[in-house]
Amino acid sequence: MKKIRLTRSRYKGKTRLFLRFEYDRELIKLVKKFNGSRWSGSLRAWHIDNTDENMNLIEQLFRGIAEIEAYGLKKDRMKERFIPVKISDDTEIGKSLSRFREYLTQKRYSNNTIKVYIESLGMFLSWVSKDEEEINNEDVLKFNTDYIMSNGYSRSYQNQVISAIKLYFSRFRNREFRIELLERPRKERSLPNVLSKDEVKRIIEAPVNIKHKAMLSLIYACGLRCGELLNLRPMDIDSKRGLLRVWEGKGMKDRVVPLSGKILDLLKAYYINYRPKKWLFEGSTSGNKYTARSLQQVLKAACRKAGIRKQVTLHWLRHSYATHLLENGVNLRYIQEILGHSSSKTTEIYTHVSNRDIGNIKSP
Repeated sequence: MKKIRLTRSRYKGKTRLFLRFEYDRELIKLVKKFNGSRWSGSLRAWHIDNTDENMNLIEQLFRGIAEIEAYGLKKDRMKERFIPVKISDDTEIGKSLSRFREYLTQKRYSNNTIKVYIESLGMFLSWVSKDEEEINNEDVLKFNTDYIMSNGYSRSYQNQVISAIKLYFSRFRNREFRIELLERPRKERSLPNVLSKDEVKRIIEAPVNIKHKAMLSLIYACGLRCGELLNLRPMDIDSKRGLLRVWEGKGMKDRVVPLSGKILDLLKAYYINYRPKKWLFEGSTSGNKYTARSLQQVLKAACRKAGIRKQVTLHWLRHSYATHLLENGVNLRYIQEILGHSSSKTTEIYTHVSNRDIGNIKSP
């Protein structure tokens, strides 16, 4: 099989992904499909933008055509997302997945969770290719080893598959085999990415469009998740009490978040300009929710304008909000409530990135 050597390094002041391979017309044709792909004669390599979208596209375009040798890159990140198989509703697996989807819907699982569970379970059932009554723990272990591990898929994907299989067989199918014995992957202790207050300020002030400014400001000012922001309605803002009501956040939990006077003034100005009908932030068509992809593009443009070269995501603003609250002396218990964390252990991770105490330590 053809081989591509994938590396990441700085080039003309920007971080780029470099693809090196022996001259091959088919591979060159595929590389040219990436937006902004360039050939460097001096480095003897093709290079593209260093983005998560391109990392995922590399996996999709070259699958079955070339082997990717990633140097200095996390394999988990390269294959964070898998390509779901297409299963017809007329097949036995398709019928099982349809019934399972109805079950999850009745149990009020979120749309995103349903999508992930159906795709994960569909991949497993298709790979095993056995009657459901014959599937056992060994099949799941073999799937983990021969499919997930060998393809370098992430811990999160492995965890999703196990969760979907456990729920499907133990609750929905009421199977007797010991599905509860399945082990989950060991958790990574990765620290959240945090921006400085100056960086956050530059990002928020970058957009000229008041809608874009309001969306980015509200994510940081209230520590919202992307989905929580897009699900907001005008009625969720209590301007008199200075509160924001977040309905059915992660884990179907409601919570109340304080709103500052500055963010209220910005939201009022935005509302006067746009007059949203159904959702607080609507797309180009009135009544339609603003999309997550469009919001990510807004952030990307703001970072570029602010001169921030880091690969910032929307969740970085939430992490930064929590860390800055902690550095300002806000009690960890209150931060947990504001963020909507079920466990205090989840919130405690911000103590590892806060410079409130670490910054006072002097090197001997």
